[in-house]
This record gives sequence, C-alpha cells and structure tokens, in this order.
Amino acid sequence: MDAASKALVEASPRTFEEFFPLYLAMHSHPMTRIFHFVGTVLQVPIIVACAVTGWWWGLLSIPFVSYGLAWFSHFVFERNRPATWTNPWYSLRGDYKMVGLMLQGKLWR
Repeated sequence: MDAASKALVEASPRTFEEFFPLYLAMHSHPMTRIFHFVGTVLQVPIIVACAVTGWWWGLLSIPFVSYGLAWFSHFVFERNRPATWTNPWYSLRGDYKMVGLMLQGKLWR
C-alpha cells in the first residue's frame, strides 16, 4: 500500500473536511486527475442521451465509465488503492469537489 492510501486508512477521517486533503494526496498525479475529470464530466452526456432517447437503462453505464476511468488511473499512474474502497461516499463527494475546483481553474497547477 502506498503512503497516501496508508495515511487515509490510518487517519480514519470522521468528516469530509478531514478526508479531502487525504483524497487530494491520493490524486496527485496529473493523469489521475485528468482521468477523474473525464470520467465525471462524461456523466452529463450519458444522462442527456438517456433523457433524449428514453433508454434509462443507459444510466447503469455511469458507474462503469466513471469508476473504470478513475480506477484505471489509480492502478496505472498513481499506483495506489482507490479511496472509494475505503470511504465510498466521501470519495464520491471528493471527486465532485475536485472536478469543481478543476473547472474553476484552482486545481490544474
């Protein structure tokens, strides 16, 4: 287990505010952030396509697309264990917050 994953497990954050800095540490590689960004942003056209076509079963593809890209980036670039495995709800919230910060230009540096 890498240092960032180990820190998350050992810290056992009780609040999202405690969790988020650890989450960002687990997503420090630029490619990991890009893959998370793409996986999260792709949720919008999938939802729109399902709404337009009425094929609501297509919504089931969202976790596969989002988590597939995110987990691939963890294994290939970050070489750590996805935070989803330890804190699924905080991780999902952290992903949206991270993407929001990226859209504001606050996290690309």
